[in-house]
Amino acid sequence: MRSPTRRDFLAASALAAGGLAHAADDPAPKRGANDSITLGFIGVGGMGSGLLNIFKKMPDVRVAALCDVYEPHLLRAKSAVDGKADTYGDFRRILDRKDVDAVVIATPDHWHAIPAILACQAGKDVYCEKPLAYRISESRAMVEAANKYHRVTQMGNLIHAGENYHRVVEIVRSGVLGPIQKARVWLAGDRPGIGTPVDSAPPPGLDYDLWLGSAPKRPFNANRFTFNWRYFWDYGGGGLTDFVCHIVDLVHWAMDVQAPSTISATGGRYTTKDNAETPDTLEVIYHYDKGDRGFDMIWSQTDHSTYAPEGKGLGIMFQGTEASLVTDYSSFKIVAEKGRTIDLPEKSLPRSVGHHREFLNAIKSRGQASCHFEYGHRLSSVGHLGNIALWTGETLKWDAKAERVTNHPEANSHLSRAEYRAPWSIPKV
Repeated sequence: MRSPTRRDFLAASALAAGGLAHAADDPAPKRGANDSITLGFIGVGGMGSGLLNIFKKMPDVRVAALCDVYEPHLLRAKSAVDGKADTYGDFRRILDRKDVDAVVIATPDHWHAIPAILACQAGKDVYCEKPLAYRISESRAMVEAANKYHRVTQMGNLIHAGENYHRVVEIVRSGVLGPIQKARVWLAGDRPGIGTPVDSAPPPGLDYDLWLGSAPKRPFNANRFTFNWRYFWDYGGGGLTDFVCHIVDLVHWAMDVQAPSTISATGGRYTTKDNAETPDTLEVIYHYDKGDRGFDMIWSQTDHSTYAPEGKGLGIMFQGTEASLVTDYSSFKIVAEKGRTIDLPEKSLPRSVGHHREFLNAIKSRGQASCHFEYGHRLSSVGHLGNIALWTGETLKWDAKAERVTNHPEANSHLSRAEYRAPWSIPKV
């Protein structure tokens, strides 16, 4: 589980380059329903273990390879598949294997783009956890790689496949709520913080240099490892990028939009006493152009109060002229204006066979899963844009086609990491 050298990196890049023409010019053939799919897992910590336990139960899946830079995670995952998978400390060894059809990536956010792009170049289909990448330019590169090399992709966003989201989309799109003036999404809870552990040596079995990857070199701190890495700007984007794909998904889907046109934000880490960096209080106002006037979507996050609409610590609200709809992952409620009666539409959307099953079926049919990388990129970008608006303190104007901020040139410096630590960089597509 040693850290990769520059020689390793160049050798792996050359190997991937050798297969590019084949991957680009010869898309994988369709498969029969009973054909098996061989998976490799990159990152088998908390979320990775959860995905492993889901996919391994599929009758047409063979788990062949596992990778993690932390040996205890790797040993636990190997035990979960009864020792029937090879283990690696370097994800590129999985990409070298010709028997692996697809990879499942469940690493910290800053480690999504590089293995996903290299996997596409190596002819592997890719399932990658949300948010799609650490920065907007990275997820755009992932989309381009998937398109160029004809890869089937799915961003981990399992709520999208549920019955409740499908039903809410049908209701909103039917028009029975009237024109939607405003959408609200929120997180509210009593989150006391993660403490202030002192810097220390990395734990035994951790290749810390490889864990950091392209991120800046920092002393090891327990809070920057495992689950809490998402609260540090080096690796993630806080509560906003952690949940935006789950809850803004419903707004984008129901309202049939892809990107906001303006974004403004205010907030900070006001109350929590710990060494984390991302906001514990955040308000972001997004404006979407749709129809004559468009609509606003407000993201609201508080980590120090459980009060929220309908008592829901996580929720989405559509406010229309005829009625409002309040929902979460599993239920919804309609409140009509002035005693009006709202007649619900018939079901019209095709239902999902299941988020993870979708991915496997798409591999066989060479079709498209519902949360393919382009869709995931658009959702993830909403979170990143909110953070950029917070950092700049400006109302940003976003050109969704060019994927550039048009009124604040300095803001575009945040579309990618300022500097990628050698020898890592985003592969050219």
